[in-house]
This record gives sequence, C-alpha cells and structure tokens, in this order.
Amino acid sequence: MTDIAWIDLALASARPKALGALLRYFRDLDTAEEAFQEACLRAIRTWPEKGPPRDPTAWLIFVGRNSGIDAVRKRSKLQALPDEDTISDTEDAESDIAERLDDSHYRDDILRLLFICCHPDLPATQQIALALRIVSGLSVPQIARAFLVSESAMEQRITRAKARVAKAGVPFETPSSEERAERLSIVSTMIYLIFNEGYSQADPRHEAAAFSDEAIRLARLMLRIFPAEPELMGLLALMLLQISRRPARFSAEDEIVLLEDQDRSLWNQLFINEALALLDKALRHRQPGPYQLQAAIAAVHSRAKRAEDTDWVEIDLLYRALERIQPSPVITLNRAVVISKLHGPEAALDLVDPLGEKLDGYFYYHGLRGNLLKQLGRHGQAREAFDRAIALAHSAAEAAHIRRQIDKMQQEAGQAAVK
Repeated sequence: MTDIAWIDLALASARPKALGALLRYFRDLDTAEEAFQEACLRAIRTWPEKGPPRDPTAWLIFVGRNSGIDAVRKRSKLQALPDEDTISDTEDAESDIAERLDDSHYRDDILRLLFICCHPDLPATQQIALALRIVSGLSVPQIARAFLVSESAMEQRITRAKARVAKAGVPFETPSSEERAERLSIVSTMIYLIFNEGYSQADPRHEAAAFSDEAIRLARLMLRIFPAEPELMGLLALMLLQISRRPARFSAEDEIVLLEDQDRSLWNQLFINEALALLDKALRHRQPGPYQLQAAIAAVHSRAKRAEDTDWVEIDLLYRALERIQPSPVITLNRAVVISKLHGPEAALDLVDPLGEKLDGYFYYHGLRGNLLKQLGRHGQAREAFDRAIALAHSAAEAAHIRRQIDKMQQEAGQAAVK
C-alpha cells in the first residue's frame, strides 16, 4: 500500500479538497498551490517509510498549511516553524481535520476552487488550462502538448489567468444557496468544455483525448459533494453516454464515422448502463434541466439497437423542451437533423436557413446545410456550403469528412449525367 503508484493515486484524489482548503487558509492561489506541492513532496519522502496516514487528505491539508505558514513567515522575515520531525507528529491535528472534512465549508472549498478556475473574466481556453493545472494537477508540458502550443506559451496563459483571478478579488466567503446554484451551473459548463476538448480528438493517443476522462472524474467529484443535484446527474450521464461511443466514432484511418453508421456493438455498455441509471434517478426529481434533456436525447440513441430503430419523434419532443428551457441556435440546428429524419430535407432546410446570421462561423451549420442541399439536388449551393465548412473545420478529420461528402456528391452527379 506504500508503492509510488498508490501514492500518486492518493495525491491526485486528495488534490481538489486539500488544495481548496489551503486556498481558504491563504486566500492566494500561488501560495496554496506551493503549499500543496510541498506537502506532496513530504508525502513521497515519508509515506513509503512510515506508511500512509489514516486520512491522506487531512495529512496533506495539515502539512501543507504548516509549510505555507512557514513560507509566509520566511518571506516576512519572522520566526520559522519547528523542523519537520516536530511537525510530522500530526496525529491529533490530522484527526481533527479528518473529522471536519465532510462539513459544508470543505464542500464549498472545492466548489470555490472550481469556480475560481472558471471565473467569468477568463476566456474559455484559460478556464480549461487553469482547471487542468490547478484542480487536476496536470503538468504544463502535458497541457501545452494537448493544446498544440509551446510550454512557455501555456505557462504564460496560466500565469495570466492567475493574475486576472487575483486582480478580480474573488470572494472567499461561503457562498449562499443562490450563489451555489449559480456556481454549479458555471462549473458544470467548464467541466463540459473540458470534456468536449478531449472528445473531439480522433487520435486516442493525443494528449487532449484524456481530457474527457478527467472531466468525468471531476463530475463524479462534484456529484459526491452534491449527491441530490439532478443537473449534475444529467451532466455525468450525458458525458458517459457520449464517451460510450468513443470506440466507434472513428475508423482505423481516423476518419469520422457518423452516429447512424457506427458499429453499435463497439459501444461501451457499462457506461451506458451507469448513465441510464443516473438519468432515471435525475428525472425522478422532476426538475428538468439542459443537461438532463441532452442526456435523455443521447439515451434514446443508446437504446436503439440499430440506427433505423431510433425514436425520432421522442427526440424531437426532447429537443423542443430543450429549446424552451435553453433557447439556442445550435439546439435548433440539432433539431433540424431530427426534422430531416421525420419530414425530409426541405423541411429541415427551412429551419436551418434562418440561423445563418448567427451560425455563419460554425462548422456544423455549413456541414449540415450542405448535406441537406445535396439531398435536394442543389449541388452548386451544396458545394459552396461544404467549402465554407472545410474552411471552418477544427481538425483534419472534420475537413476530410466534408471532402468525402463532396466527392460522393460529384460521383452521384456524374452517374446521373450518364443515365
């Protein structure tokens, strides 16, 4: 139980709660992070020899707090703390901290830590980078490789994010119930952004592909803190349903495989079963929210053994409910796919065309519009839409998928001309 692998796992698991508590003590992100890192170093030195403490999180909080105080005193040229042999005898203090770890203020510590990372003053890329560095503990080189930027550029991005957070003067008081609800919504959005950053990767060996797993871990953490929040259940269910399709989403050549063409035997049934149970539990609360509805849509797909078995009528009803709760041109665009299945491409195009002004810079808008135009035989307009989609593609796999659509359209047009 004292090997390095177990210690690494224990440190990673304790990180959000311990770092959140240290942030509350020191009210400074850099000081809290330095204190936690020092506690981790002491754990690596002492746990293999003395054995793991009864509560690793409490131990890390106590040792990190003392280390941080020591550092602050040294910077202030005040008297330092006793040496490590003296402060290592932490049995009584650790027990006291361990007894309080499940209290509401520790729960708020983690929420505050996550909320700081998704501060509204930060761009989404900085939010994700800061959360992966502070909450998840990924190294700067790991994050830099995932975002395809240099280590120095990522270091600067994270440093700027910390500086903006410090300048914003984020409050450290325990949030009210109204503030907690607001924070949960923002934190959920940030977690889903992290998930999508990884889910979009075709190559599972890419650094960012692991982000989706990390997002699921963070959602599980939040659900342990707030076990009665139906939207957190919906968020976790949605991500599990989406990640269940990961083995079938790309071909061996890293080409995108559309949902209707996927080999459903490759879908991860364990993830699907867990997600469906979570969703059923969430819906019993009768407090429908955007994540629950999106998860319910994904659940309809997961229950269909074949693409032709999909209940498009139910999906349309769910999208209509989602539009009422969270009006968005992207949601309407997604519903247009359902309309094309139920009423044909012309009815879907009638829904899509009015979205052009708001979604002109959106890859999927032009991709779907081109596909609908192709089905209607309007090949010239379809080609223009496809070309625009290629220009907006986020990855080589997306661009290649659209090029295959163009090639198929030209081939079909050539065959029709011969006839």
